[in-house]
Amino acid sequence: MKILTHWSVEDYHRMIAAGILADRAVELWAGEIVEMSPETPIHYNTAKRGARYLEQLLAGRAEVRFNGPITLADSEPEPDVAIVRLPESAYNTRHPGAEDIFWVIEVAKTSLQQDLEIKAQIYARAGIREYWIVDLTHHTLIVLRDPQGDRYQCHTEHQEGAIAPLAFPDITIALGQLLPV
Repeated sequence: MKILTHWSVEDYHRMIAAGILADRAVELWAGEIVEMSPETPIHYNTAKRGARYLEQLLAGRAEVRFNGPITLADSEPEPDVAIVRLPESAYNTRHPGAEDIFWVIEVAKTSLQQDLEIKAQIYARAGIREYWIVDLTHHTLIVLRDPQGDRYQCHTEHQEGAIAPLAFPDITIALGQLLPV
């Protein structure tokens, strides 16, 4: 019989504070501590360029976080980009929670399947209204919306043009600024 240990967010924070997870690239996903793969240069550059672009578009309206943790009921993932409520100072003593998040973005190449399955379930279960995945292999933006339970009901794919996020329908985001060049 295989017994799995599920960790709470509080347990995870205690392990971080105690130094148990020091020098390890890990995230908490649905109670499991998952070791993360190193980022490739195109992954990092695409995420960073997208975050800078969104910072310009959303200045004064939202905080754009790059590679930072968010705290959900049983998970503490670190999406490549998280667009969260202001003020930034609200996150001096805690990470943004589900109630703070407008939408999250993951950049994927080798992680596409886990981003579409595991992370989508985590984000949907937390009630995050919108989840975008930048698919580096197919140069596509996958947009997931309308979470119900642990699934998103709306799934669309875009390769060109522009898109407006649900939280800011008056803002047009050019896909060319998010997809790899």
